[in-house]
Amino acid sequence: MTPSTRISPSRRASGLLLALTLGTSLGLAALPAPVLAFGAPESFADLAQQISPSVVNITTSSIVSSPAGGGPLVPPGSPFEDLFKDFDTPGDQGPQRSEALGSGFVISEDGYIVTNNHVIEGADEIEIEFFTGEKLPAKLVGTDPKTDIALLKVDAEKPLAFVSFGNSDLMRVGDWVVAMGNPLGQGFSVSAGIVSARDRELSGTYDDYIQTDAAINRGNSGGPLFNMDGQVIGVNTAILSPNGGSIGIGFSMAANVVSKVVDQLKQFGETRRGWLGVRIQDVTPDIAESLGLEEARGALVTDVPEGPAREAGMQSGDVIVTFAGQDIRDAGDLTRRVGDAPVGEAVPVIVLREGKTITLQVTLGRREDAEATAVPAVSGAPNEPKSLELLGMELQPLTEDARNGMGLEPAARGLVVVSVDVASEAYAKGLREGDLITDAGQQPVVRLSDLRDRIDEAKKAGRKSILLMTRRNGDPRFVALSIE
Repeated sequence: MTPSTRISPSRRASGLLLALTLGTSLGLAALPAPVLAFGAPESFADLAQQISPSVVNITTSSIVSSPAGGGPLVPPGSPFEDLFKDFDTPGDQGPQRSEALGSGFVISEDGYIVTNNHVIEGADEIEIEFFTGEKLPAKLVGTDPKTDIALLKVDAEKPLAFVSFGNSDLMRVGDWVVAMGNPLGQGFSVSAGIVSARDRELSGTYDDYIQTDAAINRGNSGGPLFNMDGQVIGVNTAILSPNGGSIGIGFSMAANVVSKVVDQLKQFGETRRGWLGVRIQDVTPDIAESLGLEEARGALVTDVPEGPAREAGMQSGDVIVTFAGQDIRDAGDLTRRVGDAPVGEAVPVIVLREGKTITLQVTLGRREDAEATAVPAVSGAPNEPKSLELLGMELQPLTEDARNGMGLEPAARGLVVVSVDVASEAYAKGLREGDLITDAGQQPVVRLSDLRDRIDEAKKAGRKSILLMTRRNGDPRFVALSIE
């Protein structure tokens, strides 16, 4: 009989499991080092008792227009459909008051409460229900739709129980977490699970979600995700579900993002994020090779409109590898770090340009101000009559007629993509008819011969691909295509 190892209940209750590996008896050359893992706690009751007084239910109400026809609305196929088939449905009864439920948590004894923006959006009345059953009206301090965070304030007669933010960066995949809130309007409820994944992005510019399998349902929105020390390490925001219920894939915005937003909302009533003033994209392995970079890292600058970066000397084609002394992994990493930086602060930005490292001093603007003004893309160039089939595309110089037909600025220049072979690498990487190629090998292309020259230069330099800058509806993007 093959020997086996069993963990006794007493060892499991101690919270420490030792995974023993049978080595030499199974003919293995050597024993690997023991693996230590922490088992589940005997109970979450002490933690739940500690954090419950700081978690709140949120009820919002707003005035909505009554749908035409009035009467009870029952979805098709509902088991209640037969009950209402003979119901007399009067006409439009005018505006009606609608209520919605959510969750939140108190972060200070003087009554500041954090929740999701979508919980209170459009509400004209907000009511907070505490664990004790006490109810208080709340006023809105400020919101941040980009991270779906809102800050509320209640006036209480006595200091409130509150919780603190923990360092979400310390959370590891597999760590225990506890979620608390008001799922489906059922009242205060606790669920436990683990951190399933880190650094998840859904659709926002500043997304940094912790994924968890702790049960999160509708009504949990805005509620806290706790570590085992009772610190908030996330705000429960969304779930992935085909049926609207929890299937063990929930997302909580990381506390290190939320705490910065909350501080600004508390101080200013709005967010004040740093703004660099560039359009960027990730550095893919093929783009790295085309630029002669040793590794695919950093943020590739695709455009530099009027703003702080241009004033500091940044150029399209630069690769930002360090911002304010911190290494940049990708475009999203840079966006979050710039957003966290103070407005008006001069920061060192290290870029790679034509194989050289350059340090620029950029005085950051404010993103919210910049977004209020649309900045047109920068382009420019004349035209040339003949077409050329190259890199799986048919190309033509940008003529005056084509410029007008594409709605481009008078200064626009480049090569127009007339067609793309569907079997080509260019098609696979997203190039389509009507795209405009403005640069190749980080140099402008105006004539068809310019592109051929850039390809020849790249081949002589021993490169396997060439970097093209393309524009579609004014939006710039870099694409690396093989030239072998």
